[in-house]
Amino acid sequence: MLRDLRRFRTAKGGLAAIEFALIAPVMVTLLLGTVELCNALECHQKVTMLASTGADLVAQSTSISAADMNNVFAAVNAIVYPFATANAKIVISSIASDGSGNGTVAWSQAQNTTALTVSQKVAVPSGLMPASDCAKDACSVILAEVTYDYTSPIGRFILGTVPMTDTFYAHPRRSASVAYTG
Repeated sequence: MLRDLRRFRTAKGGLAAIEFALIAPVMVTLLLGTVELCNALECHQKVTMLASTGADLVAQSTSISAADMNNVFAAVNAIVYPFATANAKIVISSIASDGSGNGTVAWSQAQNTTALTVSQKVAVPSGLMPASDCAKDACSVILAEVTYDYTSPIGRFILGTVPMTDTFYAHPRRSASVAYTG
């Protein structure tokens, strides 16, 4: 029996297989974790692009109709590919100055969520609509808010759902405000 134990202790024949069996699960976990992290970062980047593109497209107009808003939503939905567009909650609103640096919602449109209420007060970051530059209703900003519930294709049971949000403000380019014509 002792001789068998000594022979087992000095045997080197299956050492590589045992080392591989110990290291393989760690390496596979690291590989899948890297893929998972890259997917999540790509999705977050797309959420940022959704917000900036949505606000920018609306800010280029002097007025926008319901059909135009559908086209804007279709354009920003193309950005989110290959992730599911049903998870993208997008709200695009025109925020008018109240003359004192604050804002109220002039109009709001949404996809997969509820739009902001007209005349609702909205806190605008300082400097975007300074009272000194904006007489009442003389200037506005376009606000795009995007929320995306990211669910990993490979880590569904490990990560669950990760909410990603981004907000983007854009000044209208061709007029003081962008009118919504319904």
